[in-house]
Amino acid sequence: MSEIHSAGSVPARPTRRLLLVMGALSTFGPLSIDLYLPALPDLARQLHASDSAAQWSISMCLIGLATGQLFIGPLSDRIGRKRPLFVGVAMYAVVSLLCAVAPSMAALNVLRLLQGLAGSAGTVIVGAMVRDMYEGQRMARILSLLMLVGGIAPIVAPVLGGQLLYVTDWRGIFVTLGAISVLLLVAVTALPETLRPELRHVGGLRRVREGFTSVVRDRVFVGCALGSSVGGAALFIYISVSAFVLEGGYGVSPQAFSFIFGVNSVGLMLSGYANALLLRRLRPEPLLVGGALIAAGTGVFCLVAALLHAPLAVFLPALFLTVATGGLASPNATALALVRHSANAGTAAALLGSSGFLLGALLAPAASLGGASAVAMTCGIAISRSMAWAAYRFIAIPGRREAGPEAPARDATAA
Repeated sequence: MSEIHSAGSVPARPTRRLLLVMGALSTFGPLSIDLYLPALPDLARQLHASDSAAQWSISMCLIGLATGQLFIGPLSDRIGRKRPLFVGVAMYAVVSLLCAVAPSMAALNVLRLLQGLAGSAGTVIVGAMVRDMYEGQRMARILSLLMLVGGIAPIVAPVLGGQLLYVTDWRGIFVTLGAISVLLLVAVTALPETLRPELRHVGGLRRVREGFTSVVRDRVFVGCALGSSVGGAALFIYISVSAFVLEGGYGVSPQAFSFIFGVNSVGLMLSGYANALLLRRLRPEPLLVGGALIAAGTGVFCLVAALLHAPLAVFLPALFLTVATGGLASPNATALALVRHSANAGTAAALLGSSGFLLGALLAPAASLGGASAVAMTCGIAISRSMAWAAYRFIAIPGRREAGPEAPARDATAA
């Protein structure tokens, strides 16, 4: 199998600069959420809103990140990757500044939806660009390395957000988001166009519909997308509830919370690196199922700690293991989901990414309906992780045995 689809100046081996830029562009989701997490309780107080209403500012952004991909992914299959990416990043910068002057929680939630729509360009197009350039185990390795680069954002963002609260409030955090997106806009100009003109789609809405149909008929894709979405929802539950659990339930300060969140993100980043190393010797399939099983086990372990009202010294290590193991399965799920859809890479990446963000947006608030407690958070994580393992094991992997990654029938629209 070819390791790369030649695309002009695209390198056969990814340069550090290319990985850094693509990894940074894939961080719009973490940046949009993690940077202002330490300010979330204070934001609710200043805008006279409930904790649940404040959490909806996260969910609205996730909904935007989900739905935007469904439009931008197929569009990038038609006109190329670079132009939609540039427009999306530019719009993100503008909307971030508007969020900083939002007069109410309702207005902020609407703007957060628009911010997510714009930020979805980076999320979906980076995945499509990787699929344009690489195949098979190399693609899974590149995705793991991008998780390693992108993992810096969840580490730095909450720490930076906590420190910014010494000199500003949540509005200043959104100004910072705008400044970061301007820097990323400059970085976009350094990226190559990875989709060759002869591979771009024509045919309007009918062609888009055929692309979606081709992707959703693939059992491997469906299993990986379902598992990745449900498993990813566990991370969103942690993101949306952890500030209330640790600051409210355990009494840690916003600055201490940002440090704890950063340490947990280091674990997530290291698991992505470990997966990249394992892919030198093992195929993605066993790593997918094994990683998901480990993640489910740590989720159950953390739930037991919460049920026993474990002290912070016990609960924090359990939470660290739970968060860290979230990076073991997802790069392999993404690679296996995209590998047979070279003709619809943008569409496949859009469906894969949007389903994860949308499910996270719906499940994250549901996990705290009875109160933002440690038990509610860890129960949601354990259930999500267990369902993800089941989807990988009983839907995706049997499909892999029926047809290998080179089966052309799954990509019917390639012709």
